Amino acid sequence: MGKLIELPKKGKCVIVGDTHGDFDTTRIIVKNFINKKNYYLLFLGDYVDRGPKSRENIDYLLSLKEKKENLILLQGNHEMYPIIECSPSDFWENLTQDEFNFYKEKFIDLPLCAYGNGFIALHGALPNVEKLEDIDNIEIGDREWFKIVWGDFKDKEGDILNSFIGRPNFGRDYFFRIMEKLKMNVLVRSHDPFAPERIFQNRCLTIFTSIAYGVERKIAIVNLKKEVKSVDDIEIISLDKPEI
Repeated sequence: MGKLIELPKKGKCVIVGDTHGDFDTTRIIVKNFINKKNYYLLFLGDYVDRGPKSRENIDYLLSLKEKKENLILLQGNHEMYPIIECSPSDFWENLTQDEFNFYKEKFIDLPLCAYGNGFIALHGALPNVEKLEDIDNIEIGDREWFKIVWGDFKDKEGDILNSFIGRPNFGRDYFFRIMEKLKMNVLVRSHDPFAPERIFQNRCLTIFTSIAYGVERKIAIVNLKKEVKSVDDIEIISLDKPEI
């Protein structure tokens, strides 16, 4: 599988933020959407660490991925612990060497980004590439890969801002410059549970889908037939309210 996934131009895409060992939430989402016709489930990474059931969560998703072509799992920084360590890392620290190698191989093969009509989705921040297709040439461990799995956005003027605990931060100038090069209208990301849900003139959406931080669990649903021009074109559903 390539590092960049193009979504179909029909149906709907359910986008899921970090689940971090929240196996119960993962199962609720899968139960509600995996068997719906022309529905695609896109998970933005960070399946392990922090939550109570990391092993169950990732094993379930990896097994389901073998059976369901409409399930897409992207890389998050916690899957990439063998490349750049993160904290906490309770999932990784409790593995045997054989298990460690098994999950490392599985995670390295996961794609980095997915895109549809007017939107791009990934774990952290946008890579500085000249065109969308260049994402397929990003190497695991390089600078642009690091931005995708570790980067954050701050609603401040500027391009590259100061790093915070090893996480690179990017400002408005960087966001709009890269989005123009990629010819994309909206970014959907996760990674930061305390980030504002919408920034950059309603063109950047951050969602989180885990009990791990005590924040509201949300998913985003995109109509793949229509061009996404702003976050207003995306349906955002709370799993902590009786809407699903």
